[in-house]
Amino acid sequence: MTQTHFGFESVDERDKARRVRGVFDSVAPRYDLMNDLMSMGLHRAWKAYTVMVANLAPGSQVLDIAGGTGDLALAFARKVGTTGRVVHTDINEAMLRTGRDRLLDAGVVLPTVVCDAEKLPFADASFDAVSVAFGLRNMTNKDAALAEMNRVLKDRGRLLVLEFSKVAQPLQKAYDWYSFNILPRVGRWIARDEASYRYLAESIRVHPGQEELKAMMRKCGFGHVDYHNLTGGVVALHVGIKC
Repeated sequence: MTQTHFGFESVDERDKARRVRGVFDSVAPRYDLMNDLMSMGLHRAWKAYTVMVANLAPGSQVLDIAGGTGDLALAFARKVGTTGRVVHTDINEAMLRTGRDRLLDAGVVLPTVVCDAEKLPFADASFDAVSVAFGLRNMTNKDAALAEMNRVLKDRGRLLVLEFSKVAQPLQKAYDWYSFNILPRVGRWIARDEASYRYLAESIRVHPGQEELKAMMRKCGFGHVDYHNLTGGVVALHVGIKC
């Protein structure tokens, strides 16, 4: 059996997807509220920056992976207009249903697909841009997922990976205290799920840091990769160009 991380726990690779699915089934109803509380609203600025860097034009074809409750998909849809297309995907049906309902409430209808990022059901060179926000660290085989994202991008297409990363050293002690003392308690009080938010804190610590993820993306076929640290490295936006 091949082992992988589930937070700080080592689990069978075949079991990780099921356990991650359980986390998001549990938190889906209060996911957006928890995002606002635990980031003090900063997740909205991080996503807005991602949309700006995506540099989409009317008519662009976009794939939003791990799109969850649809924040990025909605913003992308407004950029690509009626001549473009945004495909909203997630491996977790509960999250995807929540996102689809939010999009419909906003008057936006997008193709919505339950799919695994490691086995994308799309043809080669289908998209101008692919995004994955706060989803890569939950994937079992990140190399396989990144290779799939590269495959479905057109030449010169852009991959945007927005993810928690390695915080700047002066912030480390305070960030660790917040992550392991405050965040799980807020999860218990608001989402009625302490364990899932403890997993979140742990999963950030075992996720590749900025330089390591940059190297992984280059290994998976991206000719140019850069990253932008946001909020002192709490989050990083990695941008890879297929070339």
